[in-house]
Amino acid sequence: MRSSPLRLLLDFDEQVRRDRDQPPAFLHRRDRRFALDCQAQGVPADAAHWLAWIAQRSGPGRATPGSDRLLSRWRAATGGFALAGGVAGIVTMAGLLAFDGGQRINVTLLLALALLQLLLAVLTLVQSLAGWQPWRPLVRRLLPAPDHSAAARLLPTFTARAAQAGGSAFALTSLMTLLVLVVVQDLAFGWSTTLATGAGAYHRLVLAVASPWAGLWPDAVPSLALVEHTRFFRAGPESAGNPALWGQWWPFVVMTWTVWVLLPRLVLTLTAQTVLRTRARRELARHPGQQALAYRMETPILDTGNAHNDASDLPDTRTRVEPVPLPETHHLIAWAGADQPALPAMLQTPGPVYRAGGQSALAEDDAVIAALGESLARDVRPEVLMAVRSWEPPTGELQDFLEAARSRWPEATTVTLAPVTGAADQAPEQRHLDAWLRFTTRLPAGFARVGQWPAAGGPHHG
Repeated sequence: MRSSPLRLLLDFDEQVRRDRDQPPAFLHRRDRRFALDCQAQGVPADAAHWLAWIAQRSGPGRATPGSDRLLSRWRAATGGFALAGGVAGIVTMAGLLAFDGGQRINVTLLLALALLQLLLAVLTLVQSLAGWQPWRPLVRRLLPAPDHSAAARLLPTFTARAAQAGGSAFALTSLMTLLVLVVVQDLAFGWSTTLATGAGAYHRLVLAVASPWAGLWPDAVPSLALVEHTRFFRAGPESAGNPALWGQWWPFVVMTWTVWVLLPRLVLTLTAQTVLRTRARRELARHPGQQALAYRMETPILDTGNAHNDASDLPDTRTRVEPVPLPETHHLIAWAGADQPALPAMLQTPGPVYRAGGQSALAEDDAVIAALGESLARDVRPEVLMAVRSWEPPTGELQDFLEAARSRWPEATTVTLAPVTGAADQAPEQRHLDAWLRFTTRLPAGFARVGQWPAAGGPHHG
């Protein structure tokens, strides 16, 4: 059972998109039967149980859900943000604390950087809540998603979470760098500003900054005497004042970075994750497919006024098209991973196996069509054998591929679809074959047909 709201939303959205290629009558019968099964078992007829129910009836070799690939890319993007933030934190803090004895480290600059990090964290949260996408072109290139899909609507929230993760890594590594340099070096801190600011005003500023931890660590609250004796001027003598006081700023700097940079980032990272889960639940609740699913589950297929329901009566799926023997050809296409883990012995050919569909890009599909077109032009009887997964219903993507191939291959070319199962020696079920036979009737006459498995012990294709 799926527990993550984000995964549940993406899987539900993907299944609804798959159902667009199915006849409405088939969907009505399937979902009505699901509702009756849930009523008999006393379980809620919600999206999670619906997806699990469909998965149980999709066969052992069901394809990996598209949500797994999308979530893997999202996790990789978050990891990339965190890695970049971590490296930037080390470099930034090491650069700020570089001390060669010629000048002191300006505490004012560190306070300004802490304020900048806090503002960026808050702006990222506001961007997530408002749904802004200031880096939309980059996100669309790294994390492509259909404009009207649930994933596209969650991209602003996800990018905010990834940005907060990068900010948290920046704050953590920069704090670790600060602590290491405090231990291994003798850092000299001071404060300076071009503004006409006295020691009293600056002391009030640092007291306001240190107010969250003033009662817990008094040594991390600079005194007025420390502020007065550690002010420096760029053009003034660097040796002025007591050098022993220059290092007493480090507890204040460490606590400032921890309280005003690291903790807000960690809290906002958890907040961004919570917002993402909340929006995923909301998107699932108002998904357009929910209303259609509820209608199909609640509406009887045939209301005759008696206690009988026909949810378990399968529709007439017979077709006048019959399977044909597998042709003798060396042109083989494995569609959408049908050759995984291996092709049946009857489809093993000495020629190359072309792979198309599934995770293949459109450019790769076009390359397969072009390469086969050149080979088929030299054949007297151009024939192509295409291995497909029997349990997966034909999709519009496959139909587009075959129509594009027909327009570019020789006119007499025929394509034989060979439905395969997860087991190399197991023939597909008749209901799966019927679905593929009906699919060929939607293609131009004589172009596509379905191959018939040989009888047990019969000759194999080769």
